[in-house]
Amino acid sequence: MANNQQQEFDLSYSLVGVWRILDNQEREVLRKSATIQHFKKNEMIYCEGDVPMDMMCLLKGKVKIFREGVGGRNQIIRMIKPVQYFGYRAYFAGEEYLTGASAFESSTVCLIPMKIVSQLLENNHKLAFFFIKQLSIDLGIADERTVNLTQKHVRGRLAESLLFLLDSYGLEADGATINIYLARGDLANLSNMTTSNTIRTLSTFVSERIIALDGRKIKIIDEDRLRKISKLG
Repeated sequence: MANNQQQEFDLSYSLVGVWRILDNQEREVLRKSATIQHFKKNEMIYCEGDVPMDMMCLLKGKVKIFREGVGGRNQIIRMIKPVQYFGYRAYFAGEEYLTGASAFESSTVCLIPMKIVSQLLENNHKLAFFFIKQLSIDLGIADERTVNLTQKHVRGRLAESLLFLLDSYGLEADGATINIYLARGDLANLSNMTTSNTIRTLSTFVSERIIALDGRKIKIIDEDRLRKISKLG
């Protein structure tokens, strides 16, 4: 009984954005059809070419959305934070997944069959508008990042990625350390840079006292200057 109560609490929390829009009958349908799964660090949630079956909502942890590039190099498209929805665009587009998703750290994900989501959308216009808004926001972010990662110089790209992580995950208790630990390769994939360029640019930021490094931890020392570098590109 305790596990069932905990799963229901987790489900209600993870779907809080949708929960308010549904009536009691629709909530019951969602509650019965949704499942909660736990993923270990680096475990794949879905792969490129998979057929989309579920809408997903990250409850705990961090998830990266990426695409394989030339030479096996991955490009991180998005980082997902609680309680964001992901994995449903391809279903609406009638496509296989164009990206892959993996747990960046131990993560808990709520999965809802897309057939159930589609049925709810047909009968609930507020819910349909909710996902139109979510897709529009995601498209706007994707468009902005595409421009930033193709037109900015390496300093601007790295600064933009650090601020993206800061805005997405916030700071630790010290009020300075970004609340995510990225390997240099992951940070390079997020910034559309080579790993060697990422390491050199990080070292430059350290020497200029913009950031400080402690292993994979990145501490922001001068956020205003970092934002200026990002803006100027």
